[in-house]
Amino acid sequence: MNSDFSQKDYYLKIGRASDLKNPKKRILFRLFEIFPGALSWGILILAVILSWKKPLWVAFFIIIFVIFWFFRTIYFSFHLWISYKKMRKNEKADWIGEIARFSQWRNIYHLVIVPMYREPLGIVRDSLRSLEKTDYPKDKMVVVLACEERARKDVHPVRDSEDGNKSKKEHISNGAQETAEEIKKEFGSKFFRFMVTWHPADIPGEIAGKGSNETWAVKKTKEKIIDPLAIPYENIIFSSFDVDTCVFPKYFSCLSYYYLTAKKPTRTSFQPIPLYINNIWQAPAISRIFSFSATFWHTINQERQEKLITFSSHSMSFKALVDVGFKQTNVVSDDSRIFWQSFLKNNGDYRVQPLYYPVSMDANVSDNFWKTLINIYKQQKRWAYGMGDIPYFIFGFLENKKISLLKKFSLSFEIIGEHVSWATSSILIFLLGWLPLFLGGKEFSQTLISYNLPRIISRVMTISMLGLIISIYLSFLILPPKPPEYGRFKYLIFAFGWLLFPFMMIFFAALPALDAQTRWMFGKYMGFWVTEKFRENR
Repeated sequence: MNSDFSQKDYYLKIGRASDLKNPKKRILFRLFEIFPGALSWGILILAVILSWKKPLWVAFFIIIFVIFWFFRTIYFSFHLWISYKKMRKNEKADWIGEIARFSQWRNIYHLVIVPMYREPLGIVRDSLRSLEKTDYPKDKMVVVLACEERARKDVHPVRDSEDGNKSKKEHISNGAQETAEEIKKEFGSKFFRFMVTWHPADIPGEIAGKGSNETWAVKKTKEKIIDPLAIPYENIIFSSFDVDTCVFPKYFSCLSYYYLTAKKPTRTSFQPIPLYINNIWQAPAISRIFSFSATFWHTINQERQEKLITFSSHSMSFKALVDVGFKQTNVVSDDSRIFWQSFLKNNGDYRVQPLYYPVSMDANVSDNFWKTLINIYKQQKRWAYGMGDIPYFIFGFLENKKISLLKKFSLSFEIIGEHVSWATSSILIFLLGWLPLFLGGKEFSQTLISYNLPRIISRVMTISMLGLIISIYLSFLILPPKPPEYGRFKYLIFAFGWLLFPFMMIFFAALPALDAQTRWMFGKYMGFWVTEKFRENR
């Protein structure tokens, strides 16, 4: 743990139970790590046992459960549509004109960290170009390309395309050193300050990944640029992006407006809507559906502000980042963890402001179909591994007595419920529609409810599929222009791909979530898995 952190706030830097020296507290934290996975497995095991011992109970439960999901679908569809309309409205707004009403807006600087590992030059270049094309004054932007020392000299061969054209599918190319030099040469003079940092390998206590790389870069930027220039921390907005994040043209002016109008800007994070569309036309059907499912989920969450937590690309006050001791370097899910760090540090007086404004990112694509499936599973598992926030904030709630009991209970119930539902809901709907029929015995099979159970579930779920129509419609609205090499038939394939959604929710959502929770249960902790970046013609 960070020795520079005050003893009373020691819990803000805990990554896992083994970080605690006090045996009783270590055991308590370990129990919190076990709890979500034990709850998920307990629900699934109980469902099988009750299907055998109490099939009638299970039959009534699953009918109520699918009806609940029907109304939940309606509720989410409503929020999805409202958020989408707000996003489109914010894309058209004159944010420069809006912030011009505030005299202090010209004092606002943007610090942007772009963490890079072994990604192709073209992907990094696209991200930097999107920053250059924004409408915010470039003399108020500090951009840092955060590189990994362990990838500095790596050189990876270009992979052939299917027709043997090596230039067509440039998956991995230059070493990080050469990529960084090219980027600095092209963009070094385009911003107020541009810097390349190199995160050393094998720092004790760190998990190699985005969080540790980014924290190293932020500290170096503070040391070499911000402090020498004496820029007030409250005048700096820090943006944490992925290497494939492409900002839309008005992102920083929109962000500045929300920062300037926030009631407590230094106690607020700002969350855009991630659109996984950079390479969407190259993605297979399963990857496309997952990309839009993730986009829609985060679009919905913009309307649930009291439950909103930072995810992936997000922004916050640099002062808040410094006050909390920077992002943890010993966790995998640093993007959500920084919210909980700030929430606990500020005694619950911290929130996330939805921007209703998009950034675009890559869909999960590899150079062949089967590898793409494997990568989707790994990415979902890494996201679900964010369940590690649960023992962290529950332990923090016990240590911090200044946060209201209502806030503690509300957030705990919501986050635990989401992770357990992620791991169990689709499996329950699939299993309990027929499991009582097989295990319930002869007596149950002769009941009226036994006869009607499959029909009731089928009809309710069919009606619920109407939510997919909204999803299909919105996905077409969000799609970028179709490349000329793809025919109109591609739209038809895209639409029918949504029929795979129920299948995918079991094998590429519930199972990865169970996998992640089981790892926490048994202390088989994960490292940071870097999502492969792949685009054609890069």
